[in-house]
Amino acid sequence: MQRYSKASAIVFGLMMTVLCIVIAVETVLRKFLGHSLAGVDELSGYAIAIGAPLCFTVAVIEQAHIRINLLHMKMPAFLQAATNLLAALTLAGLALFLLVFTARTVQETQLFQSVAQTPWATPLIWPQALWLVGMSVFALAAVLLAARAVRLALAGRGTTLRRDYGPDTVENELEAELSDLEARA
Repeated sequence: MQRYSKASAIVFGLMMTVLCIVIAVETVLRKFLGHSLAGVDELSGYAIAIGAPLCFTVAVIEQAHIRINLLHMKMPAFLQAATNLLAALTLAGLALFLLVFTARTVQETQLFQSVAQTPWATPLIWPQALWLVGMSVFALAAVLLAARAVRLALAGRGTTLRRDYGPDTVENELEAELSDLEARA
C-alpha cells in the first residue's frame, strides 16, 4: 500500500508542478506581452478534480486524515477498535459513493457528448475519465483497507486494529517529528 500511496503522491506532485509552470508562463505573458494562453483556469480545474482523489488516497493509506482523538484516547481498548473499524467502513462507503457519482457523471457526459464552455471547448469525457481513474484509485485503497480492518476484527486482533487504524498518539507524533528533525540536521 505504501507504493500505491507514493505513486499517487508523485502523480499529484507532478501535475501541480506542471500547473504552476503553466500559470507562471501565463502570468509573465499577460504582464509583459499582453497575451494570454486562454484556458489555464480550465486546466487548473481539471488538475484539482483529478488530483483531489489522489490526495484522498494518500490520506487514507497514510492515516493522515484529520481525526479528533480527544475522546478516542479515553475509550476502552475494545471501543477504540470498534470506532476504528467503523471509521474504515464509513470511509470506504464514502469512497464507493463518490466513485458511483463520478461514474454516472462520466456516463452522462459520454451520452450527451458534452464539451466545456471555454475557449478550448474540451470534450469533457477526457478530463472526466481521468477523474474517474483517480476516484477508482481512492475507492480501491479505501475498500482494501476496510476489508483488512474487518478481517482483523473478525480474527479478534483488536490491538492491531487499534495500532494500524487509530490516530497517532502524542508520543508517536513527537517521535516522528524528532526523527524528521534529526534527518534534516
